[in-house]
Amino acid sequence: MEIAMVDVVDSALTSRFLRGLATAPTNTALRVGARSVSYAELHELALNWAGALHAGPAGPPRAVGVLTGKSVEGYAGILAALYAGATVVPLHAGFPLARTRRMLEMARVDAVIADEQGLVVLAEPALAGTELPTLAPEVADDGAPTRIPTAGHRLDAPVRVRDRDTAYVLFTSGSTGRPKGVPITHGMARHYFMLADRRYDFTSDDVFSQTFDLNFDCAMFDMFCAWGAGASVHPVPAQAYRDLAGFFAERNMTVWFSAPSAITLARRMGGLAPGGMPTLRWSLFAGEALRASDVVDWHAAAGSSTVENIYGPTELTLTITGHRWSPEDSPGLCVNGLVPVGTVHEGHRHLLLTPDGDLSDHEGELCVTGPQMTPGYLDPADDAGRFLEHEGRTWYRTGDRVRRLGNDELIYLGRWDSQVQVNGWRVELAEIEFALAGCPEVRDAVAVARTVDDGTELAVFYTGEPVPAARLAKQLAEILPKGMMPRQYTHLTEFPLNSNRKIDRIRLAGEAADRPGGMRSN
Repeated sequence: MEIAMVDVVDSALTSRFLRGLATAPTNTALRVGARSVSYAELHELALNWAGALHAGPAGPPRAVGVLTGKSVEGYAGILAALYAGATVVPLHAGFPLARTRRMLEMARVDAVIADEQGLVVLAEPALAGTELPTLAPEVADDGAPTRIPTAGHRLDAPVRVRDRDTAYVLFTSGSTGRPKGVPITHGMARHYFMLADRRYDFTSDDVFSQTFDLNFDCAMFDMFCAWGAGASVHPVPAQAYRDLAGFFAERNMTVWFSAPSAITLARRMGGLAPGGMPTLRWSLFAGEALRASDVVDWHAAAGSSTVENIYGPTELTLTITGHRWSPEDSPGLCVNGLVPVGTVHEGHRHLLLTPDGDLSDHEGELCVTGPQMTPGYLDPADDAGRFLEHEGRTWYRTGDRVRRLGNDELIYLGRWDSQVQVNGWRVELAEIEFALAGCPEVRDAVAVARTVDDGTELAVFYTGEPVPAARLAKQLAEILPKGMMPRQYTHLTEFPLNSNRKIDRIRLAGEAADRPGGMRSN
């Protein structure tokens, strides 16, 4: 079917890079380690690699997997796939092979861009039968029949697309144990970054951190907010967390974006000295609940920085709300020590749904509809229970319980599945964490539920000073009802983090489940 020319547009994402290219062609677009790549150089890499993809054995690909670390091949590969007019499918070389295979199949990937680490993964026996044309432009050609030659096939310009075409696919965890593919269209991305341009004053002088893995949606924010302004993107190496202030000073970092757990890590490494991060203009946090105490400590170190708590599931395109921290007003809006997530983005409607399916003006599951909402999962069977039909519109059910504050902002109270029944009590895990973190010796706390012979009990993990369980229980008993008291207390020097430096709650829940019952502490 011929596409009407009126429907064909520049990709929302590639057009942002082209805007940065026009603004500052010699600026550094990307710095990985000691290697810097200018806008002009990255543009040429993307055109050459996109041309190579088009000249591959199967012709122009529909979906390109990018199986890399945070290497030049990863960033340039994402841009090249977009230049080729394909759907980008960012993959993680460290994921279980069965999961990677499932993602390749679900997204119908028909070509792969890989770095050296990605090539090792593709050669694993567990991926046998998935042999795909592979572009590995910075790895010596080993003569494998699947390798796509790089040279001699440069595109003249990025391929134009339709707003309804899929820009990228990301995978989230599914309750069935298999990943769920979330398509994000060019139109969804266009709306998001239009609002971002209005909200932030990024310029070509900015230097962006890049803390998230490339298969995590917030990485798209870092890349395309920076590139839309002609700014530079700097992946943050693990060793930088030993001296974040020094890393910021060396790179002249102005925009920081991470999960809130990075604040805890910086604090533990002694990186939150007052005034220690003077170059930061913006500090953005997303991916998990943000605590007011963490904002206070971070802002003391980055006093010239505007701090925002931004929230949103992958299904709503990066983030869908935002709260700008005010030292004067924000503390009074916090609940259980957590910072509000703010108001819902322009152009969207939202409602709060009670467990009984009724609408509430005050508190309930956040449901959102609007231009940033995914049209549905790759597998339509995954749509069940995640979307709501109401007033002739489809709404995405976030599964997050929020409360509407007096100023009409929203505050995150926890996942619906973080509300557990313990001895007849409906317990919100965030309330337990807040109470335990208030004990003098405790720095941070995580609460999980565990199944025992006679029902469900609470287990807590904490950092700070080791304290006998009986002493912690005595302190909590002054705050919590008996039915809400944890039965297990475990001290850790630090919390385990997943690949995106968020607290690995699944791992902690597994550890709690494996421990014997009865009140105890480690």
